[in-house]
Amino acid sequence: MSMDGDWTLVLETPMGPQEARLTVKAKSASAFDGVMSGQAGEQAFEGAIDGQTLTWQTDITNPMPLTLDFAVTVDGDAMTGSAKLGMFGSAPVTGARA
Repeated sequence: MSMDGDWTLVLETPMGPQEARLTVKAKSASAFDGVMSGQAGEQAFEGAIDGQTLTWQTDITNPMPLTLDFAVTVDGDAMTGSAKLGMFGSAPVTGARA
């Protein structure tokens, strides 16, 4: 699928931009496996596909325990969207194919 592969993500958090590496592999037309790695470590997860939109959830422990809910739209070699940061609201997410 067009979203398969490695991506560099930037999450614009209240603490400044946070970069992460995202690897995506579609399992079906509606589901994918992913691995995200960055300052908070590496985490494998499963996500959902709806057209060109990917949604997934990851847990971080640094700088504090928090669940991040991502929703991004893939357009060619770019991603745009947002991540819910628990009680801290939402933050913009951009990405580019690595």
